[in-house]
Amino acid sequence: MIEGASRGRDEELLLARISAAAGRAHLGRRRATYQAPLTERGIWRTAAAGARRLLRAGGRRRPGSGGRLDLYEHGMTVAVDGRIHVIRYDTTVVRRRGVLSPRGITRAHALIDVNGERIVLRCGDFGHPEVWGPEIRRAVTDAQLPRALAALARGARLDFGPVWITADEVGSRRTSLSWAEVERIEIFNDSVAIRASGRWLVCGTVASEIPNLGVLHALAGHLAGAERDDA
Repeated sequence: MIEGASRGRDEELLLARISAAAGRAHLGRRRATYQAPLTERGIWRTAAAGARRLLRAGGRRRPGSGGRLDLYEHGMTVAVDGRIHVIRYDTTVVRRRGVLSPRGITRAHALIDVNGERIVLRCGDFGHPEVWGPEIRRAVTDAQLPRALAALARGARLDFGPVWITADEVGSRRTSLSWAEVERIEIFNDSVAIRASGRWLVCGTVASEIPNLGVLHALAGHLAGAERDDA
């Protein structure tokens, strides 16, 4: 009974800290909460040891048992190892990649928090990854797309790892094309492929190397569509 009461107080204190951190970052209303699933003790010890090695190696953090993910209107918080990490959708960088987990290779999202620290969220870290994964990608795209379009309108070049775009062209290390030539951009087998003039051109780019892939995909659809409308 005492242990249960103590756990309840700990959870209340954690929620208060999360709410305070979200308030300071102006994240808006909380929309959803995802808890870390309970794991077998031996599996958690293995995962925790790996997380500590990653922290010592380069400041990379990933959640474990007792972790919590909260999604808000304008960002998210990740509770891990007693710390609250705050991520804003309009400033973060998100990459999708495969990472090693106690059960093998799994999909993960790597994001940058407001302090510049990288947070790795594996699909098994929280319940319902099929919900929170797409929601995070959608929210980042929605938050960053207007600013990206405005930058292109001013004549800027935007770099997405090895892929770059301007208001007139899209290119990579190997090639460049005008938007008038581009029909669409898709991801095949973790490579970025451009359909132009009835054929596919593979940029040779692994998708996990590309920051904010959703923003790139949305910009490509907008710019290629605009060229077709003007034709």
